Amino acid sequence: MIQFLALHFLKIFDFFHKKKMMFFLKKNKFNNFKIVFDVGAHEGETIDLYLSHFNIEKIYSFEPSYFSFNNLKKAIDKIKKKKTKTEIIVENIAFGAENKDIKIKHMYESSSSTLKELNMESKYYIKKKKFLLNFKNQNLFKEISVKQKNLDQYMSQKKIQKLDFLKIDTEGYEFEVLSGVKKNIKNINLILFEHHYHDMIKKNYKFSDVHDLLNKNNFRQIYKAKMPFRKTFEYIYKNKSY
Repeated sequence: MIQFLALHFLKIFDFFHKKKMMFFLKKNKFNNFKIVFDVGAHEGETIDLYLSHFNIEKIYSFEPSYFSFNNLKKAIDKIKKKKTKTEIIVENIAFGAENKDIKIKHMYESSSSTLKELNMESKYYIKKKKFLLNFKNQNLFKEISVKQKNLDQYMSQKKIQKLDFLKIDTEGYEFEVLSGVKKNIKNINLILFEHHYHDMIKKNYKFSDVHDLLNKNNFRQIYKAKMPFRKTFEYIYKNKSY
């Protein structure tokens, strides 16, 4: 019961955190989009939020965990009834630097599911397991096989030449996602991503690696905000020549 209430309050804080970001984007006149990619869609929270604030012609929504993907499809069916002007495409795939089969760790608290290895000795992991499972003799996650593609290939297959907004929420896999969009990165306007500063996820890269990759491709940081009660920040980068 305590865990349920705590997660409920965290969702409330996250809601206001996201509202702040929406206000920033609308204030800076980023509110009309032709094509949006939602990489790491979870159960449709981002789609519902964006369609409540922006005018969007088409959203591609990607979720690798089939458990979350099944809930995503149910959420989309409801959203489509309210937002009839937006075309929504959902895909059960992961994105990374190369095409391969990979395993995702579907977490007990599913929004934390990750394609990365976990440091089970980290204090953050131990605290999370204690909080969510109270040290019960069960795993904090289960592994699921999933197909991984890269964004360049996907955009070419779908004949997408311009991408207005790329949102990446992949729990420590953001750099790999961006590493798979070498050819088309110049054709993206806005990129939103998270970066985790705790040691539970073995990312094998630093924030500076993401920043340098975007900087050398003519992006500049326009937004930064710490997520409530986490060692995690959200960033938005803008293509200076878009």
